[in-house]
Amino acid sequence: MAYRLRNAVFADAPQLAEKHVRTFREAHGGGPPVSLREQQWATVLSKDSPDDSTFVVEDESGSLVGFARVEATPDPDPLACQGHLSKIYVLRAHHGRGIGRSLLLEAARRLRKMGANSMNLFGDARNPSNGFYERMGAERTYAENGDFHGGYGWRDLGKLLAAD
Repeated sequence: MAYRLRNAVFADAPQLAEKHVRTFREAHGGGPPVSLREQQWATVLSKDSPDDSTFVVEDESGSLVGFARVEATPDPDPLACQGHLSKIYVLRAHHGRGIGRSLLLEAARRLRKMGANSMNLFGDARNPSNGFYERMGAERTYAENGDFHGGYGWRDLGKLLAAD
């Protein structure tokens, strides 16, 4: 099956909301309803900001099967991440086909274009997808008390992109 990665547009908000709810439930259970997610995505996609980017992967029929969103987070602290991967989801039926890798690498490319050289994400410490982040070179980040809280970081996006 062929997949296509493209920028999300405002018209994607309904389908993006449905896929967001579905993939979130597959990964974590629960979550807000589609109606709320649709409002949120409509708001995000109506902005024209140079500091964030949302992109999707669709299958041959044009149905969304995955998506990601990144935001540049300029921070004067050289140890802080300069970019944030705020969303990355792939429908479970499409796992293992390279879609997550494509989304992650595209996230790194887009953040580099925004001037970021590092990236972080925050997820559920118990999520089985964490192994994917670690295979892709992410380092675990820890709370002040030493507990792993589900955070990951890539200190050098160039190194991540070199793996492509």
